[in-house]
Amino acid sequence: MTPHKSPSVIAREALRLLTARKLPPTPLNYQECYNEIAGISNPSFFPEAHLRQIALALSARNPAQQEQLDLLDTAIGKGSWQGVETALIAYNKAGMAAVDTVDFSSESDPHPIDGDFLRKLAQMIESMLPALESDDARFSAQVSSLLQTLRLPSPDIQRAEQDLSSFSHHLSFAAEEQAEIKQALLKLLHLIIENISKLTLADSWLDGQIGALLNAVKPPLTLRRLDDVERRIRDVMVKQEAAKGRSLQAQEEMRRMLGAFIERLASMNDSSSSFQHKIESSARQIEQIDSLEQLAPLLREVIDASRTMADETAMARDQLHSLQLQVQATEAEIAKLHLELHNASASARHDPLTNTLNRKGLDEALAREISAMRRKDTQLSVALLDIDNFKKLNDRLGHDTGDEALLHLVKVVRENLRPQDTLARYGGEEFIILMPDTGLDEAHIAMTRLQRELTKNYFLAGKEKLLITFSAGVALLAREESAADAIRRADQAMYLAKRAGKNRVMVG
Repeated sequence: MTPHKSPSVIAREALRLLTARKLPPTPLNYQECYNEIAGISNPSFFPEAHLRQIALALSARNPAQQEQLDLLDTAIGKGSWQGVETALIAYNKAGMAAVDTVDFSSESDPHPIDGDFLRKLAQMIESMLPALESDDARFSAQVSSLLQTLRLPSPDIQRAEQDLSSFSHHLSFAAEEQAEIKQALLKLLHLIIENISKLTLADSWLDGQIGALLNAVKPPLTLRRLDDVERRIRDVMVKQEAAKGRSLQAQEEMRRMLGAFIERLASMNDSSSSFQHKIESSARQIEQIDSLEQLAPLLREVIDASRTMADETAMARDQLHSLQLQVQATEAEIAKLHLELHNASASARHDPLTNTLNRKGLDEALAREISAMRRKDTQLSVALLDIDNFKKLNDRLGHDTGDEALLHLVKVVRENLRPQDTLARYGGEEFIILMPDTGLDEAHIAMTRLQRELTKNYFLAGKEKLLITFSAGVALLAREESAADAIRRADQAMYLAKRAGKNRVMVG
């Protein structure tokens, strides 16, 4: 069991650990080093942006270290602390060809600390104070004292360590509180979104957006995912606004046609009443005539009235038929508009760049395919592929070229997939393929064939020919297994393919 250490000793060792690991002096890095030495668990939030800065600051001295940096980048993208830890430990081991051992066991012989480092540490602490939102006067005084000490030409290290230890403890509590506040706000947001879906009467066109929002606010939150959802929903809103205007116009045409129909019915009723009065009057006159000469004019009046009534009836029939055709055409237009609204909303289930299914669409496809697999007693294989060396391509040629490489991959994959297969973007440069009615061996062959086809189709970055490859893992979903478990096995197999030299397919 690790013996109890005073906060000042832990703070001193944390600073030395920061220096030894060559980590930027950020609050998060210091907190993790402090917690590691003190045996305190780190808060549950995942600082992706800070970890990416750390990853960019690391350089590979040999192929083994480069492989670990690639694994570190993937682990950061997945939000996996375990993956980050494993990659960093392996990176350190790969670079320990000849490292001098420094003895920190003696407290009387402190490791020298650079003054510039302390000043940068003070700047970092000061910049993060607004995020703490503390109204504790005692804590504010401690922080002011710490900043003043760190900025002295010859700072009192022991005092600085004590103040830094107190600050670290407060920072840990503040981080936990912020994480709890974020979780509470997310729950409230979920309730509001779900309530909107329940209050909306005609909500079929809202389903896609509600689903996309609920999926976007699942932890861990990332600004990129929120930005993607915001952009997609704004696009949907523009389409819905245009479709809504056309729908209102069609409804107004229906209202006018209904008014014309009622007016025509009233006119026909008037004509019918007039004709009826004319016939009744003629009948009374017929009863009173005494000769054929008196009957002839009366017959002509009856014939003229009947002819007029027949003409008006025929005209009314033609007009009503025309109105009927217009109503049918307008109904078809409204039905088309509703379909467009539904399709516009459903686009929230697709990745905006590649137009493949996003995580929400993938979840729905998985539920559908698993249900069919169990109902029909067939097989379902899941493949997870990850583009090799994608980070290097982005760093060297830019993110626009990286996006074009993703589109190139999707194009080749779609050209070689079966109609019943499903392609979804799982995150970053990772994609998942669902292959129904497919055994494990067949899925392995299919992914290997995709790799061969990709090597036949070079990716053109300007005038430069690039060979895009991917590593993949495939797994056969067991009958009672969850989709998450099958994807996890495929992911593990993909990592094995990466470690085996990339551009390979492994079975999980």
